[in-house]
Parts: sequence; structure tokens; C-alpha cells
Amino acid sequence: MRAGISTERFPYEKLELWRDWDTARQEAPLALLATSRVVYDPTGFYGRIQRTLWNLKASELAAYRSDLIFQAQEMLNLAVKDHTAPGHGPQEQLLALADARDVALKLLYPALLSYLHAWPEFEIRLPHAWRAVAGLRFPKAVYRLENLYGFGGEAEARRVLLATRGLGLLEQERLARAAFQAGYYDGTVRYLRDETAWIHRGDLERWAFISSARRDKLGTLLGVTRSPLGPAALDIVSELIEDVREGR
Repeated sequence: MRAGISTERFPYEKLELWRDWDTARQEAPLALLATSRVVYDPTGFYGRIQRTLWNLKASELAAYRSDLIFQAQEMLNLAVKDHTAPGHGPQEQLLALADARDVALKLLYPALLSYLHAWPEFEIRLPHAWRAVAGLRFPKAVYRLENLYGFGGEAEARRVLLATRGLGLLEQERLARAAFQAGYYDGTVRYLRDETAWIHRGDLERWAFISSARRDKLGTLLGVTRSPLGPAALDIVSELIEDVREGR
């Protein structure tokens, strides 16, 4: 999946540097390092990194959380500037939604988990994971995450799977269908919404110039009739930043 790092491209040469927490938190794929199962680790670097991540002090987690919140605010400010100026077309509504989801998933959800000393698992079952891990402790934040994605259970999962046809999403459709068959309906939706926004960002940027049939499929995949668009999506991220900052 895009959210993870392919083992074929994993920068093993950086493992020694990442044993240092201050270095790792700036550049390492922390969630992947924390939650992976190590089969072969001849240098012991990977194991040491994992022990570091699972034994961080509360003060270190708080500093890491502050970094993530700061990055989220910076990205939000940029998205507001880019996508809410007067005269912008419909494509900006969609790009704002895509950017809002990106900030929420990559920065604010990990920041939320830092209160629990937990790390996100970048897998197809992600929506189920955030309900299970953070739902009881942080109901407001989890509600906003769900609002951004416009989940609709089995029916919506079927719709987005059908919409993948003809859009060059064969690998994504295969993984999403496996999730669907396992009962991870919201995971199917979350995964295809994020993958579509990443792979077809060019289509979103030239929305007015693509065919209506293509717009319909992309609109279904992105959930344009179920999710907040434009400033409304960015407002949710602003509220989510405050939820995470206050731990609620």
C-alpha cells in the first residue's frame, strides 16, 4: 500500500542512524518500524529501534506529538491558501478534501495515538483500528476522522469497488476486494478513497476537462456526495487539530 513502505525500497542503510530517537522522529517511517515483525536482523539495529519506540518517555511522546500537530497546522494553512481563494473552481473542493484526509491520517491520527503510546497500523482495517484503539478515549476526534471519509458500510464499499473499473486501479481493486470479502467494508472505502486521490490527483486538478463518465467514477471513489468538500473539510481538520491538542 502507498501508506507503507515497500520492502524492496526500504532504506536499510539508515537503520543505524535511526537508533537515535531525535533522528528517527524527523525522517523514519515510525509506524512501520514500530509495528513490523522482524524476521532477519543480523545487526540488531531494527530490534533496538523497536525497543526505543515502545519505551519512549512521556516527555518524548509529548514532543513528538507537538511536532505532528505543528506540521498538521502548517499543511492546513497551506491547503486553505491553495483551495479556498475566491474564484476557484470545483476541482479545489475535491483537492481540499483530499488534502484534509491526508493531514488527518498521516499526522493527526498518529498524534492522537501518542497519548496511548500506540502506533498506527497502515493496513486495510485502519478504520476498525482507530475505533478500537482510540474510539472510547477520544470520541470527538474519531468522529471527525469518520466524517471526513463518509463511510457507508457494505453498500458504499460495493459502489466504490465497481467505480474502480477503467481507472488503472487493478492492484488497488484487488486488495480492496480482499478486504471487502473479509468484512472490512469501511477499510475498503478508506483505502480506495486515499489511493484514488493520490493516483488521480492530476484528474482532480483538471476536473473540468475530463469526461463526465470519468468524473462520475472518481466522484464515487472520493465520496463527493457523502463527505464534506472544500472549506468544510478543512474546517473539520482545524477542529481535529484542537481535539488532538487537547486530547479529546
